[in-house]
Amino acid sequence: MKEYAAVLVIAMPLFLALILIEKLYGYYKGEDTAPIMDSVSSISSGIINSLKDVLGLSVTLLSYEWMSQHLALFQQEITITSIIIAFFAIDFYGYWSHRLAHQINFLWNKHAIHHSSEEFNLSCALRQSISSFVNLFTFLLIPAAILGVPAKVIAITLPIHLFLQFWYHTKHIKKLGFLEQIIVTPSHHRVHHAINPEYMDKNHGQIFIFWDKLFGTYQEELDSVPAVFGITRPAQTWNPFRINFQHLWLLISDAWRAENWKDRFTIWFKPTGWRPENFEEKYPVTKISNVFSFNKYGTQHSNILMYWSAIQMFVTLGLVSYLYLSIAQMELQNIFIYGTFIFISVYSYTELMDTNNYSLFWESVRFVFGIGIISYFGNWFNIDANIPFGTQIVISYLAISLGVNIYFVSSGFKSEKLAMA
Repeated sequence: MKEYAAVLVIAMPLFLALILIEKLYGYYKGEDTAPIMDSVSSISSGIINSLKDVLGLSVTLLSYEWMSQHLALFQQEITITSIIIAFFAIDFYGYWSHRLAHQINFLWNKHAIHHSSEEFNLSCALRQSISSFVNLFTFLLIPAAILGVPAKVIAITLPIHLFLQFWYHTKHIKKLGFLEQIIVTPSHHRVHHAINPEYMDKNHGQIFIFWDKLFGTYQEELDSVPAVFGITRPAQTWNPFRINFQHLWLLISDAWRAENWKDRFTIWFKPTGWRPENFEEKYPVTKISNVFSFNKYGTQHSNILMYWSAIQMFVTLGLVSYLYLSIAQMELQNIFIYGTFIFISVYSYTELMDTNNYSLFWESVRFVFGIGIISYFGNWFNIDANIPFGTQIVISYLAISLGVNIYFVSSGFKSEKLAMA
């Protein structure tokens, strides 16, 4: 928990800086690929995903440490060799867990959010799942365990491997010559995120592209087929919590409505998108049939709502950064209280981004919860020892946020007529 939080304190500003550079470069080139609302939603998803990981809200059924103790033919030390073996083993594990997430109905729920952006930019790399509470695929690391790679090496290499997948989520880097034959590049990953029939379910590799070539899932980006991004059943929301559980809710609903027990059971293990016979007519859901003819979600927003959403995101980043910086001095129950506040915050302001009147309810819950924390502890998690008048600043922010939410809801979002920046 504390070690990962320390890593995030360094990684978060680095990622944010690169996202801002991409935004500025897009303006300079006249090709802005990072609309404000899309970026706010993506970064907000990254906030709650990182918080879920820091809080340890997931379970591994078969731990790598157990496998390394019971399956190793010999024991290695922490060396360059063991790190290289670990890196390749993790990438093999990543390829297959990624591919299966695309191919099996119930597994798609944990991955759909990563594909939910209808743009392709660095911020969408942060759209990661909070809905996967159980790690099912640790067994794919058995080759590393047999070769005696220490658990500490896997623990160190996993976040490095994850962070190295950030850079190729961009439209601004074109094909990279001979590197296209070795590593996953932006061109390869544009194909992977595309919903064009020619590109669907291709290029599952995470660092090395040769897995796709070896296992028959490789597709080159074609000049004649411009990639269109998103998911074929569009999310139609900026709220990362809703996106995380949309597909699961559809599966539950379809299983409940199914007329026979076979469909109720097999729907979970069928290919992604499968529904019982005639359900598309009986219980229709929005689905894109022509990838070159559909309206992207949320392309009409007032400037004031867009910029307020960006402010909310930056304030939340500040609050979660304070948590990560202070986590070593916090008691466990206080860490979870703080985490709950952040979850409610993100839910509240992304509901407002969706111009949902219920956002006022969630904002009110957040206000009462935040004031309750301060009343109970007498301050905001000892912030005054680090920031003068920190508690008063937090109280003022909560009050202003509630007031702005009331303004938008009471005005009926009548100003929602300007094109997205």
